[in-house]
Amino acid sequence: MALFGNAHAIDPAQAQQDYARLLGQGEQVHAAYLLIRDVIFFTDRRLVLVDKQGITGKKVEYHSIPYRSITHFAVETAGTFDLDAELKIWISGQALPVTKTFTKGVDIYEVQAILTQFVAR
Repeated sequence: MALFGNAHAIDPAQAQQDYARLLGQGEQVHAAYLLIRDVIFFTDRRLVLVDKQGITGKKVEYHSIPYRSITHFAVETAGTFDLDAELKIWISGQALPVTKTFTKGVDIYEVQAILTQFVAR
């Protein structure tokens, strides 16, 4: 599954409030990114992908990926001519990675550090 576009950081507290119905008791959002109209956020328990569909975006699919299901991940930094950085996440049982594209304004090393913190537990 690949979702494309440019992401930028959003306030984790705002994501906590916006997606409170999806969160388990005591679950905390640590980082969140807006991807055009989709959202990716990291909680202390899982990675959540919010995929808004259709023209209006009223139909929404929520992908919940427990960190234990992530087999490996990679980051590709922005270059001189390629202004976007990419995060690729391989999930157990899937051949193709989940791919997220971030604008140069997002610190991809920070995104990697957040993912490392939770996957390496």
